[in-house]
Amino acid sequence: MHTVKPSILTKRWVVILLASLCATLWGSAYPSIKLGYELFGVGADDTAAKLAFAGLRFTLAGLLVLVFRSLQRGPKMAIRSLTARSSLQILLLGLLQTTIHYYFFYVGVSYTTGAKSSILNSSSVFFSAVLAHLVYSNDHISLRKGLGILLGFVSVILVNIEPNLSLTFRLQGEGFVVIAAFLTSLCALYSKRISAKVDPVLLTALQLFSGGFILLMIALGMGASMPRSGFWGYALLLYMAALSATAFTLWTALLKHNKVSSITVFNFLIPVVGTLLSALVLGESILRLQYLLALPVVVLGIVLVTYSSSKEPV
Repeated sequence: MHTVKPSILTKRWVVILLASLCATLWGSAYPSIKLGYELFGVGADDTAAKLAFAGLRFTLAGLLVLVFRSLQRGPKMAIRSLTARSSLQILLLGLLQTTIHYYFFYVGVSYTTGAKSSILNSSSVFFSAVLAHLVYSNDHISLRKGLGILLGFVSVILVNIEPNLSLTFRLQGEGFVVIAAFLTSLCALYSKRISAKVDPVLLTALQLFSGGFILLMIALGMGASMPRSGFWGYALLLYMAALSATAFTLWTALLKHNKVSSITVFNFLIPVVGTLLSALVLGESILRLQYLLALPVVVLGIVLVTYSSSKEPV
């Protein structure tokens, strides 16, 4: 009898190493975006320039993954492996996960702090739990998972409460980051479905490139010019493209070969890394009461949600 050799991506030490790397890279994106706005001279209210910056980043990220995939298996094989249905699914994923998602994300991050953004964006884990309950018949919300979801949304409230008990939640800032988190959850389910039939590396390359290119064209149509900067600005842009290429490729592959819960638990690292790096790189003060309360709450909520169910769909 022919047996299928288990993927190395199912080995526990490999999962821990790669998922932690992805979470760390994504956490570093929060201060990188805000630093990029400074280096490229993006104005606080210049939405078109923000979208151009994002579009160029993800177009480059898609090209990096596509070059890697072509060197790995050849460009013709990459194209021939796709059906018309798969191509349309990838285009839709690119529109949702890159074009629309990063419109909300890049605009939202520009109107709030990097530390707060990283905590708010962690609500994607809790949105994922709710969506999985609605989509999968064998993934009900247990008492523990429900508590985790509740803690997650409590952290969203806590991080927006100032010491004088006033709320700082703005739709175009914190609201857009939460909308982006919801889109992340929605796209993760859709990406997992597509990756069952499409090579994860090719899927990542095409959705990043198509979504990023559309975003760039929209920005140029709004009057933005191609992003320009000095050496350090372009170096940062290349780093951001490379982190997206690496993290999305590895994450998509890990989701294909493992239970969703065993991978998404590592999302707890994102707000931790994002908050710490925002302090180190941007000089943001993270010793604020709302951050000190919200960060451990969101981490506990993520752990409860991702470890609560042994019947997470594969």
